[in-house]
Parts: sequence; C-alpha cells; structure tokens
Amino acid sequence: MSQNQLFQKLPLDSWIETIVDGLEEHLGFLFDFISAGIGGTVDLFSWILTGIPFWALIILFTLLAYRAGKVAMALFTFIGLLLIQNLGYWEHSMETLALVLTAGLISVIIGIPVGIWCAKNDSVQKVVTPLLDFMQTMPAFVYLIPAIFFFGLGKVPGVIASVIFAMPPTIRLTNLGIRQVPADLIEASEAFGSTYWQKLTKVQLPIAKTTMMAGINQSIMLALSMVVIASMIGAKGLGADVYRAVTQIKIGEGFEAGLAIVILAILLDRLTQSVGKRKNA
Repeated sequence: MSQNQLFQKLPLDSWIETIVDGLEEHLGFLFDFISAGIGGTVDLFSWILTGIPFWALIILFTLLAYRAGKVAMALFTFIGLLLIQNLGYWEHSMETLALVLTAGLISVIIGIPVGIWCAKNDSVQKVVTPLLDFMQTMPAFVYLIPAIFFFGLGKVPGVIASVIFAMPPTIRLTNLGIRQVPADLIEASEAFGSTYWQKLTKVQLPIAKTTMMAGINQSIMLALSMVVIASMIGAKGLGADVYRAVTQIKIGEGFEAGLAIVILAILLDRLTQSVGKRKNA
C-alpha cells in the first residue's frame, strides 16, 4: 500500500470486470440480437443514402433547407454538399450520416419515454438524474471500452457509445418540457374528461415540442461528435478519414474531412431546429 493511501485500495476495477464478464456470459444472446438490429439499421440507412444518386440527394437536402431557413440556408446546403462530393467524401459522409441517424433514432426511441416517465414520477427523476450526470461527465473514450467488449469492433459499438453519450439531452429536455406545461391547461383538460393518454398526446406533448426538439437537436449533435471518435474502433465514415489524417500527419486531408463534418453538422442542426419551430407554429 502506498504511503499516500490511508486505506487499502478498493478493487473497483476487478468488480467492474467481474460484472462485465458475467453479463457477457449470461446475456451474450441479447447482445447478439442488439448487434444484429443496430447493424441492420445502419446498413439500411447507408444503403438508401449511398444508393440514391448524389445529385438527387443534394436537391432533396437543398429543398429541405429552403423550407427550414429560406434562401441563405438552401444556398449553403447546395454549395456545401456539392463541395463534399467534389472533394471525394460523399460516400463517407453518407456513411457518417447513417451512423448519426441510427444513434439519433435510438436516442429518441429510448429518451422520450424515459423523459415522460421522469416528468410523471418524481422518484424516477431522482434516480435517473444522477445517471444522466454520470453519462454526460464520463469521458467519451471510456464508453468505447465496454462497447468493444460486448459488440466487438466496427459500427455497432460506435453507435452504442454514441447513444449513451448523446441520449441525456433528449431525456432532460423532454422531462423539462412536460413539467413546464401550465397547470391550468392540464386542469382544463381534466375538467373536460380527458384520459391520461389524451392529456399527454393532445396537451402536454404538443406544448412541450419546442423544448423536446431542442433536446433531440443536442442529441444529434453529440451523436455526430461521438461517431467521429468511434472511428478509433472501426466505425466507418468521415471519422475514419480524420483519424487516418491525424495518425499520418496529413493536414490537408484532415482539414477536408473536418470541413465535411462541419457542413453535415450545420445542416443537421438547422433542419432539426426548423422542425421544432414548425411544429410549434
């Protein structure tokens, strides 16, 4: 025992490894099922995005951007995506987008129900909040370790790590949005005989949509940043280009791949923000 240690070191590392080994031994079939589902979803998104001609997707995204941010945003989208294609990063950009869409979809599917549950039950919120704090403060690289152990190398552990890292904003802001619904509106809906689900779907969720979409927006941005980090464990896409450029000290290629990531990030950010504003209108 070191002189600086007052008590003997807790074998926390051994405990964690024992737990992980036990999960792998008894729940291996579940991890295989999850891996197949996530891998299939990524492949589906990737097949769609890479199967459609680039010019058709550029036109589609430009039209969506015009609806979201009018002329300036549409012009940025058209030039930005055209630049990505010109630099030769189109296919890798679509692979990155497939990973982000998968991670974002899972974050929403899990995060919104958990956020609603927290808003409806203070005891659940007290339990979930420290877990969210842990998920958001733990260094992103740490999530790669258990993801590799349970799911191996490749896109699946990258998506899993991205979901863990990106989900908290969706849960937090869904909880916040529902709790901020004025009490008089809830009382009015109850006075008209609304059921629990009618009150939730007709009153609380519509009013909370702007706040919820802000959380989804943040989750997508975090998922994009984590997908880039996940290139270290074999996830494809622009992250792999950045990682290769860093390890080989290719500044130019790294800048090009980074620029493609920035263009995707701005496009996803503006589109998700516009959805929240339009729904609120």
